[in-house]
Amino acid sequence: MRILNFGSLNIDYVYRVDAFLKPGETKAAKSRSVFAGGKGLNQSLAMAKAGLPVFHAGKVGAEGDFLVDILKQGRVDTSLIRRSEKPSGHTIIQVDDQGRNCILLFGGANQDIDEPDIDATLASFGAGDYLVLQNEISLVPEIIKKAKQRDLFIIMNPSPYTQEILSYPLDLIDMFLMNEIEAEGFTGLQEPRIALNALCKQFPQSQIVLTLGDKGALWGRESEEIIEQRAYPATVVDTTAAGDTFSGYFISGLVEGSSVPEALDLASRAAAICVSRPGAADSIPWRHEVR
Repeated sequence: MRILNFGSLNIDYVYRVDAFLKPGETKAAKSRSVFAGGKGLNQSLAMAKAGLPVFHAGKVGAEGDFLVDILKQGRVDTSLIRRSEKPSGHTIIQVDDQGRNCILLFGGANQDIDEPDIDATLASFGAGDYLVLQNEISLVPEIIKKAKQRDLFIIMNPSPYTQEILSYPLDLIDMFLMNEIEAEGFTGLQEPRIALNALCKQFPQSQIVLTLGDKGALWGRESEEIIEQRAYPATVVDTTAAGDTFSGYFISGLVEGSSVPEALDLASRAAAICVSRPGAADSIPWRHEVR
């Protein structure tokens, strides 16, 4: 059993502000920090720090070597990361005094994935292996189809949500991990339990995990009872990688054979530690801290 995360790698430029900028407004930032990030990189680190054997596949530009180094330091196998002639993906992130964030994303090298990259990456994986995907790289539908042909168990975090996702071969997804905004995009429904029920009917082949921030999380599958998980209290500093930390630790729990309630609890504890720290990749805890 191996975990392949075919995902993004970003340079995060994080600006601390008292409140998010409004249209036409100019204000001074309190500080600027540069972190490694990207939903793909964050989730790979979370799974590896939780103890899983993780391979990360993706692309970086000439200035992205430090992203690869951070994955290596987190015990992620980086042998499948390739160099692109495009600049590395990056984000502009505002973090306000309440720890909330808003993110502007530039795809860069993440959008340079082509079919030869997909074929070469998937060549060594097959039945019994897991594929983790987000929506920050190019050719996600092709990756899904080719991975299912090789009988991989596919886990998708449909973030960032776009209308284009609805045209993906979503009937091939074995598990969705999403937040309230993404769930509303799929269903048009705002109330989490109603949205979760709708998602279970829409994707009867899939497990659905719905994260709700400080309200915890829900798990569901068609014809099974919904499982609730409370959020652990924490002093919120920065929520940037909280969802990715939750996803990585939840996946690790299930892969290790934990029950769904046990995996949800593990993920919730890890996310609580994450939000108490600044940055994205740097804020993801190791398994011994979560214990």
